[in-house]
Amino acid sequence: MSVNTTVIGSPLAGTSVLFCILDVLASVGRDWEMLHGLPAKLPVFQVSLRTINGAPYWDVNGRKITPDAMLDERPEPDVIIVPDMHFDPNGGFPEEYRPMADWIAEAHARGAIVTSVCSGAVLLGAAGLLDGKEATTHWGYAEMLGRNFPEVKVCRERILVPSGDGHRVVTAGGVSAWADLMLYLIARHAGADEARRIAKIYLIDPHSEGQLTYASLTSGRQHDDQLIAEAQTWAAQNYDAPSPVAVMAERAQMTERGFLRRFKKATGQAPADYIQTLRIEEAKQMLETTATSIEVISAEVGYSEPSSFRTAFRKRVGLSASAYRKKWQALAAIQTGGAVP
Repeated sequence: MSVNTTVIGSPLAGTSVLFCILDVLASVGRDWEMLHGLPAKLPVFQVSLRTINGAPYWDVNGRKITPDAMLDERPEPDVIIVPDMHFDPNGGFPEEYRPMADWIAEAHARGAIVTSVCSGAVLLGAAGLLDGKEATTHWGYAEMLGRNFPEVKVCRERILVPSGDGHRVVTAGGVSAWADLMLYLIARHAGADEARRIAKIYLIDPHSEGQLTYASLTSGRQHDDQLIAEAQTWAAQNYDAPSPVAVMAERAQMTERGFLRRFKKATGQAPADYIQTLRIEEAKQMLETTATSIEVISAEVGYSEPSSFRTAFRKRVGLSASAYRKKWQALAAIQTGGAVP
């Protein structure tokens, strides 16, 4: 029996992910067999692109998209997939998408498995499906998800988080985590062997290292505290200084305890964590773009001991400094005309 699967489209949806999902799910039981001269199986997934009203729409990149049906049309979905959506990460949930969130909540109550890719988790949050549960989203939307839906346990570092009774809510991290979600759904509904076949056809590798490797660690949180903004400006140029938090407090003419409270209220981070973040972000840039030794990098970004730097780097990035450098060498090779691994 086929799994009725609805992929939700909207003017804010990332269209490349929409059609990747449609193509991959349609290929299950067909393309591996075609490549090996075997008869095609019955389709595992009956997948359609649907919107609230079923009408054609223009996506965020100016492309006209024609959906297959309205959300309310039959058959009712067994699986719902919300792709990445171009919400304003510094804003609230756009209320014009409330009817879509309500429909998702009702479908889940009827038994559907509800999943999201990237910032699509925000729509699941609005549907109330993430309250009290662990969930992930793109690292750039983690703050928005937690701010708008404080009962969600946001796992910023995770790529894939199944949660709830029967794992009927599944969130995937960054945009390319659509592939991890597809392999998960295929394994769940068609078996691990079928998931491995699809991975081989599409050259998909699960993001086993998590998404911290790709994340920009610096926060984009907006605030209007001018004193703290001035401290952040100073820190951006002086994060390698000895005792930078004490210097920031002194420059602000505040006690360290009072400065800590005010800084955290404005930015969401303790000042020591903020300095650590700046140091690691600069180290990432140096590892990506230079051949400078890790020992020299650690000193240049403000660590007196390379061992302390290595520990902090692995904790925040999810890889060792040397593994991180190796991961990004391919792009440097392209820029310099070298061989691509």
